[in-house]
Amino acid sequence: MTFNDDADISGNKVKRRGRTTGLAVGGGAVGLIAIALISQLLGVDLTGILGGGNSTQQIGEETNLSAECKTGADANANVDCRMGGAYESLDAYWAAELPTLGASYTSPSGFIIFEGQTNTACGAASSATGPFYCPPDATIYIDTSFYDELRNRFGSSGGPLAELYVVAHEWGHHIQQITGIMDRANRQGTGPASDSVRIEVQADCFAGAWVAAASDTSDERGVRFLKPVTQAQIRDALSAAAAVGDDRIQQASGGQVHPESWTHGSSEQRQKWFMAGYNGGPGACDTFSVPASQF
Repeated sequence: MTFNDDADISGNKVKRRGRTTGLAVGGGAVGLIAIALISQLLGVDLTGILGGGNSTQQIGEETNLSAECKTGADANANVDCRMGGAYESLDAYWAAELPTLGASYTSPSGFIIFEGQTNTACGAASSATGPFYCPPDATIYIDTSFYDELRNRFGSSGGPLAELYVVAHEWGHHIQQITGIMDRANRQGTGPASDSVRIEVQADCFAGAWVAAASDTSDERGVRFLKPVTQAQIRDALSAAAAVGDDRIQQASGGQVHPESWTHGSSEQRQKWFMAGYNGGPGACDTFSVPASQF
């Protein structure tokens, strides 16, 4: 999607965090539990990146992007500013939409762009984990080099909407957290119809709902953040959704496809639920009510 050049994105709360050095994790069992939670959410074993003992975490210098990312033109020209634009659009959309679904909305506590590795309330993380949402600190973390991985390693067609889809998916996890969906789900299981997969494809569905409405979401002056989406851009978003399907990742890793181990859903499931949200809005995203035989 393309931002309107004169849209105001200066209110975004995105921060760029410098490279972290001397990274280690303290907190003992609490840190282990938190990182185990994220491992289940991502479907990736992150426990190996935990440090030992009670070492002090060091955080790289943080810079507020609002000072340099002020307009839609900035978002079109720069990927970090595009994250700032996504923040403003998604925040405005869900602030207006969630109350219509009978729930209260609160913004994410943070949105951090990092490089290489960083520390979070869920433990230490690296670029290898991919973008993720950390429930304990209600913060989205992303190393934007992931977008290169998405194209070069996983075969996505790329494009701005593919990048924004990733952010909208993680924002969907925030919606699940503040509405209690995440707490009610049993994320211990695996398989095509498991709650783990239902959580992930619901976030895809929420992303699709935002995409459909994004060109009608405006800044405080009434200027719409984004121009209407094109079919080519939708194909880019679907390409990104397919690229991170469990079956696609298993194939790309040189192994066989094992549906019983899935935690994020197949490429087909992820595309299906993105379009369900795009065509039906967030009300069409109740992935937990669909019988396993039809999922």
